[in-house]
Amino acid sequence: MTSTDTGQEDRDGSGITDAGLLAPVRAGSRAEADTGDTAFLQAMLDAEAALTRAQAGLGLAPDEAARAVGAAARTERFDPRSLALRGRSGGNPVIPLVADLTEAVGPDAAPYVHRGATSQDILDSAQMLVAARTLDGLLPQLARTARELAATAAGHRDTPLPGRTLTQHAVPTTFGLKAAGWRSLVLDAYDRLAAVRAGLPAQLGGAAGTLAAFGAHAEADGAADSGGGTESEHPGLRLVPRYARELGLAEPALPWHTLRTPVADLASALAFACGALGKFAGDVLVLSRSEIGEVAEGSGGGSSAMPHKNNPVRAALVASAARQAPALAATLLGSLCAEDERPGGAWHAEWQPLRELLRLTGGATEAAAGLAEGLRVFPYRMHEHLGLTEGLIVSERIAAALGPLLGRARAGELLSAACRTAAEEGITLDEALEEEEPRLRELLSKERLRELADPAGYTGAAPALTDRALRRLPFTPPPED
Repeated sequence: MTSTDTGQEDRDGSGITDAGLLAPVRAGSRAEADTGDTAFLQAMLDAEAALTRAQAGLGLAPDEAARAVGAAARTERFDPRSLALRGRSGGNPVIPLVADLTEAVGPDAAPYVHRGATSQDILDSAQMLVAARTLDGLLPQLARTARELAATAAGHRDTPLPGRTLTQHAVPTTFGLKAAGWRSLVLDAYDRLAAVRAGLPAQLGGAAGTLAAFGAHAEADGAADSGGGTESEHPGLRLVPRYARELGLAEPALPWHTLRTPVADLASALAFACGALGKFAGDVLVLSRSEIGEVAEGSGGGSSAMPHKNNPVRAALVASAARQAPALAATLLGSLCAEDERPGGAWHAEWQPLRELLRLTGGATEAAAGLAEGLRVFPYRMHEHLGLTEGLIVSERIAAALGPLLGRARAGELLSAACRTAAEEGITLDEALEEEEPRLRELLSKERLRELADPAGYTGAAPALTDRALRRLPFTPPPED
């Protein structure tokens, strides 16, 4: 039994695999493949190969060794399940991987495998590689969602609907402004993740973050002095930028074994993205209720028991990710409290939550893009709902108009009484006003009162705010799909 999407295979017949059965939001997504066991294994192998290449480029290892390590660093030559089981003894999978890779490269290249590094250098660098590759897949999905929402906002710039606060009708707004708000959050998420992606760093520090072993090996080989000296004299300081370039990651200012800013920033940006998409999804879930029906998914999901159902499945999946993400991010932020120069437990606690957060965010971005692309909007239902309160939705506007005529206090009393009368007697607000204040006709014409009571005429600056929001572009140009 295999799971090619996740890269996790049941090679020993144990039945241990994660096919995403309980995680539909990420099942089949690109992020699932980008974060599977095979993807992490390849990233660790890429980190090992890049380290040997970087050393060879500085004359600290033979070119032949770099070629041998690169040729051997292929996932099909290694058994992830065996690495996982053997990794228990040392607490991480890099230790058995180094043993297997050393055996695979042959005796001539073996001394240059993992030379000078520590397990955390490789696994941290691999996590940054996996994150970079996952973000490269999900950023275009965020850009796609933003483009679709921009088109929706522009198309419904002037479409009025009830604004709702604390679950009740408040004052009218426009669907264009609502969609522009969704897009604004998506762009906020895009900008944060794009900035994090650009700064994802390699990790290289050696046993305690001093780079000492790289100097010691160079001295033993007669290639350099391993003493303190200046920055340019120590091989480790020359190796770090070369290693980062080999990986396509940023150069770190310091080894960050217990300085977990990169992971904390990544976690925060991923959780924010899930929450931003969750706002969009949450609104769709509410507005697509049968009794509201102002929007609908282009192609919803069915029910196992009710043939008539057209469930907003994409919105539900995005919302599920938004509810899981904060707890995962909290675990990763908690790992900032990492003691000494290398921590026990804090670093280990990051691996699964980070992988799951990447998966959830990647799956949510794909679902949100499909949701935005297929969203159906029903302006006639919005128009119907504007009239549900028989004019109460514009009481604020009428109060403002009556204030100069009756005085602010009297206008407030009149509106309060008229709103109660309208609700109790089932009449319109303008009718209730006339009932409560016989002199009203002397102050306002019937035509003017009806004009004031028209919800479609009280959307304020919503169209202009929509135009303003749509002028915003992503901080960096979004990549094409």
